[in-house]
Amino acid sequence: LRGLELGNRPGAFSKVGDCGSTPAWFLGDFDHGARYYRLGEYDNLETAIAAYQGSFARTSLAAKSGFNASSIFSPLWANAKECQRNESPLACEYRLHRPMAAFIMLGTNDVYHPQDFEPQMRRIIEFSIEQGVIPILSTKADNLEGDGSINDTIAKLALEYGIPLLNYWRALQDLPDQGLQDDQAHITWGPNRFDDPQVMSRGWPVRNLTALQTLDALWQALAEYRPTE
Repeated sequence: LRGLELGNRPGAFSKVGDCGSTPAWFLGDFDHGARYYRLGEYDNLETAIAAYQGSFARTSLAAKSGFNASSIFSPLWANAKECQRNESPLACEYRLHRPMAAFIMLGTNDVYHPQDFEPQMRRIIEFSIEQGVIPILSTKADNLEGDGSINDTIAKLALEYGIPLLNYWRALQDLPDQGLQDDQAHITWGPNRFDDPQVMSRGWPVRNLTALQTLDALWQALAEYRPTE
């Protein structure tokens, strides 16, 4: 309701994260037409695909290779052509795109400064809520920190703030090598063919499927609040 009051768009979402949040990898195909994906038994997701057209292939101003939870607030990393002076990448993205929700997909690059992760995530969550944006937290595929503590923090924050959690890590546990490449950091690639069992043994199509399912759940949950034409 606050998002609607502020002029946020019910059919828009943003991506906040590192290189894995760029449209070439994450969800971009769903803005390019049905020949770029096959839903198979998940054809009910066409509703969400239609609802959020324009956000899937958009390059977020708050997503960039190497980003961690601290980078999101640093004007140094903002797009100088798009963003205002001293504006952070996150504030710039929300101001220009006016999303109703945002996927917050961070943690892999935070293993080098783990003490900063939780306080910075709290800033992201609280800033998003202030801006009327529903933060959708996502666990990460890897365990580069060795003890699962970053995913544990993400899950606890989602519970504490009462916000959506996409447990992507859990969705990968039955896949070969848990959907990870040999470096145990990057996700195995596959096209968005959800009706192909071999393809669905890879990490990226599972990431895109679970993200679509999350968007669909959000769209349905907010039905009573969306303005009618």
